[in-house]
Amino acid sequence: MSRLHFIASSSTQPDLPWLIYLPGMDGTGQLFKTQAVHLESAFNLRCLALPSDYLRTWDQMVEEVLALIELEQPCQPLYLCGESFGGCFALKLAHRAPELFERIVLVNPASSFRHRSWLGWGVFLLPWVHDYLYQSSAVTFLPWLAAVERVAPSDRMALLTAMQSVPQVTSAWRLLLLRQFQVENLDRFQQPVLLIASGSDRLLPSVTEAAYLKQQLPQAQTVVLPESGHACLLEQEVNLYQIFEQHDFLPQPPSALAAPLKAQERSKSSV
Repeated sequence: MSRLHFIASSSTQPDLPWLIYLPGMDGTGQLFKTQAVHLESAFNLRCLALPSDYLRTWDQMVEEVLALIELEQPCQPLYLCGESFGGCFALKLAHRAPELFERIVLVNPASSFRHRSWLGWGVFLLPWVHDYLYQSSAVTFLPWLAAVERVAPSDRMALLTAMQSVPQVTSAWRLLLLRQFQVENLDRFQQPVLLIASGSDRLLPSVTEAAYLKQQLPQAQTVVLPESGHACLLEQEVNLYQIFEQHDFLPQPPSALAAPLKAQERSKSSV
């Protein structure tokens, strides 16, 4: 079985904080490219990639990601961004190591999966679906996953390809993980959290879930995207950098941090 790994952005600057992106059910990490173009000026980006044959429990996945982070030994603050399935993963990581991450962003987290019983049926039905039907069903399912009219044709194709790259057994396993997902005592995480919810999410009750999580997380704020579907980060009008900027979630540039120190040094030298 393959191991999970990070995909680094093409442009890395050692003095920038890390932003670790945890993907949705596809697990490829490739669908974040639309947002990475804007974010790599402010962060060192790491997209987690889950191999198509990767079958691990939540606890095993958490330990492997923590080991990956320790291996690379980032010396800058860590930001964590989890989307859908990755949102559940981010909550598990925050619960396991609340002191490790400076800020967390949750985009339509699938922690609301428990409110969609028909999705849970997939755990039992998927192994019995013929492979041809499984592959073709991705096209039918696409409008439930994304507001397709808001997504560029090339990104629609990328989403469809990513969906079809996940074998049935892996899809069933990840659905089972979502069905079993639970995390308690979220008040352990005292750092700021940004909850991004799509108002036109046809797959999950994301706005309701964001309101629930806001009550559990002491330093959470919510952003609702009224016209967006579940896979909102693929939409042309959604810019995660701008959302971060509007809600004070961008890190201060090194120059901004250095300026007060220089001013203090000048003041001391003039005394």
